[in-house]
Amino acid sequence: MEKISLTSYDTYIKALTDISRAITSDLFIGDILKLIVLVTAKVTGMDICSLWLLEEGRGEKKLRLAATQAMDPEYLKERSLALGEGVVGYVAQHNRRMIIPDVLSEPRFKERELAEKLGLVSMLSEPLAIKDSEVIGVLNCFTLEPHEFTGPEISLVTTVANQASLAIHNTRLMVKARVIEEELATRKKIERAKEIVMTQRSLSADQAFRWLQKKSMDTRKSMKEIAEAVLLSADM
Repeated sequence: MEKISLTSYDTYIKALTDISRAITSDLFIGDILKLIVLVTAKVTGMDICSLWLLEEGRGEKKLRLAATQAMDPEYLKERSLALGEGVVGYVAQHNRRMIIPDVLSEPRFKERELAEKLGLVSMLSEPLAIKDSEVIGVLNCFTLEPHEFTGPEISLVTTVANQASLAIHNTRLMVKARVIEEELATRKKIERAKEIVMTQRSLSADQAFRWLQKKSMDTRKSMKEIAEAVLLSADM
């Protein structure tokens, strides 16, 4: 890939604009992540860019490869690292950038076999953090030749990481809000259906709820589906 010089202010601003447009696109999170690595690789001229996300939830924290523009089947395989493991895990755990001239000479780098196979040499690994504290992932950039990362390149990748962090965080918040909204809507439907069953069958609130539960188990349908069927029949 031909490298785009970032020494020109206009080129640098255009690169940021292209990336910002990709990140703020009205797309699903998976598509946004793919756009981030694709556009980042294009404007910086890096051979491989990849984005790792810290999994949400309890238990041992792990980082998983979420997106890359690399097409090699070996790189596309599902991969994960524990928090603190390897370069990616270290960057995420300490919220600290790492610049590595030669990955094969870096003790923390874990994927040596992959690096040898693909010819990976220099690496820039940038944390994805919310408000400079909560790390949610890592953005990696690799070159296939020895490379000294310039100030504008580092600044660009840092800006991309900051924008990507915000986009991912906001998308997750929206998803959670939608889930909560759907749960509340489902509860309202079940309550309304329960009241109808109570009236139609002269049952108490607990008996009506158990009736809905039994229907759900017998028909192998969700409580939401049973409630919707009750509401529909009441309207007819």
